[in-house]
Amino acid sequence: MDKNSSFIQSRLLSLDTLRGFDMFWIIGGEGLVHALSKIYPNSFWTSFSGQLEHPYWNGFTFYDLIFPLFIFLAGVSTPFSIGKALNAGTSKNKILLKVLKRGLILFLLGIVYNNGLEIKPIADIRFMSVLGRIGLTYVFANIIYLFGKEKLLIYWFAGLLVAYWLILKFTSAPGFPMGDLSMEGNFASYFDRMVLPGKLSRGIHDTVGLFNNIPAIGNALAGIITGIYLQKEKITPPKKALYMGLAGLVAVIVAQIWNLDFPINKNLWSSSFVMQTVGLSLLLFALFYYIIDVLKYNQWTFFFQVIGMNSILIYISGKFIDWDYTTEAFFKWLGQIVGEPYSILVIAFFLIFIKWLFLKFLYDKKVFLRV
Repeated sequence: MDKNSSFIQSRLLSLDTLRGFDMFWIIGGEGLVHALSKIYPNSFWTSFSGQLEHPYWNGFTFYDLIFPLFIFLAGVSTPFSIGKALNAGTSKNKILLKVLKRGLILFLLGIVYNNGLEIKPIADIRFMSVLGRIGLTYVFANIIYLFGKEKLLIYWFAGLLVAYWLILKFTSAPGFPMGDLSMEGNFASYFDRMVLPGKLSRGIHDTVGLFNNIPAIGNALAGIITGIYLQKEKITPPKKALYMGLAGLVAVIVAQIWNLDFPINKNLWSSSFVMQTVGLSLLLFALFYYIIDVLKYNQWTFFFQVIGMNSILIYISGKFIDWDYTTEAFFKWLGQIVGEPYSILVIAFFLIFIKWLFLKFLYDKKVFLRV
């Protein structure tokens, strides 16, 4: 569909809901599960709790999906937001300036998130961050979308992943064998050590480094391709959900095959990791889209919408608001009444409750952080 063709005006409820579901685990959902695993240390809750921890290096858990899913969903919204601007007659150059501004603000917010509002020597500052990666992938994916041809987006996606794979396969840090994928020996970490000022999160490696933004752009591009597909009027909504689900399944299969040569690794943001997370993102989005936007079962979505509409704000708030202190100040007495071990569950539940009330207040006042 051409960028200047008709634009779907209505907001996708499934998009906001899934974004809220994604952020739910960040704002306290994982703490709720960890508490339940301590109270009921059976195989189900123990396994569920383990899925809410990141592997140190290779491997994959559900918790690894949260970040790339957010990038994917930001990509899905791009053809709608930018498409609206293009249809309104806004020039591509003017849109580009807004894209660059948003990316820069996110990058700077990431630095503040890492280091606080404190003057430090450059050597003590960590420059790369989760928000920085969102900003960088947003900028580069949007530039490709704005100035590239839509039919070539899939080639950009594949090209970035293959190029990153080949670079790491045929290079390494000095003193390590070609294709070394250890934390010390891989080329991406070595590049970051040589190029980035300040400090890295693990000393010799940053968990959201600079070089591995190359494949991360792929998550945003996959979202953009999905957003374009959703605008195709000749395909019925049920078929859109079906085809997105099938595409997700294929991507997961490709990830498992690629994993044999290029392990699924969030720290490296390996190409197999991108395929895995894009596949799971498509499967989740297809499910939410079918239930909410196709079948119209949307009465349950409000809780997650409230979170999804201010996702960046609630993420940043953790650096400026002591939510744990606030929760204990209001509800520690209740934890004392129920006693151990259930007190940890009470605190975990009300931590989410207080954050949600804060977001609901902003939602009612129509106050949203628009970067």
